[in-house]
Amino acid sequence: MNDDNLIIYEEEIEKIDSVLARMLKGAEAKCALIVDKDGHLITRQGFTHSLDTTALAALLAGSFASTKEIARLVGESEFSVLFHQGKKDHIHMSLVGDRFILAVIFDDRTTIGMVRLYAKETASELSKIFTALKSRTRAGGPGLTDEFTASAGHKLDDIFQD
Repeated sequence: MNDDNLIIYEEEIEKIDSVLARMLKGAEAKCALIVDKDGHLITRQGFTHSLDTTALAALLAGSFASTKEIARLVGESEFSVLFHQGKKDHIHMSLVGDRFILAVIFDDRTTIGMVRLYAKETASELSKIFTALKSRTRAGGPGLTDEFTASAGHKLDDIFQD
């Protein structure tokens, strides 16, 4: 299995959600999202009902990708934290490991300093969860075998054949 394949089970999502919920409470933020660098939403916590989280996830990943090029142009390998300030709402984004982005949306009920503090602690906790996941995947833990993948591919071909 290569590094691009990572299977996150419900047990890990529950751990991640618990870490995010603690951060939201401590930082008094509105919501948080975990997004992979490809723009896929992994999970979210808080008040996200009015957000198009799928589009937001893709745009957050795109923002990090373009900022990586800006960093390269100024001699940095990558900027690990991004901050966007609006009139009412603000977004703090930080890298978690080499693959994930933690995005925290907050308003003026809290400060950027408070969000940064809790986001840094949260990123550290999440890194441990993702490292364990990566180790389990590399060790051949539960996952999709090549046989299963091939079989599923053949079944899909049968279903969608012209």
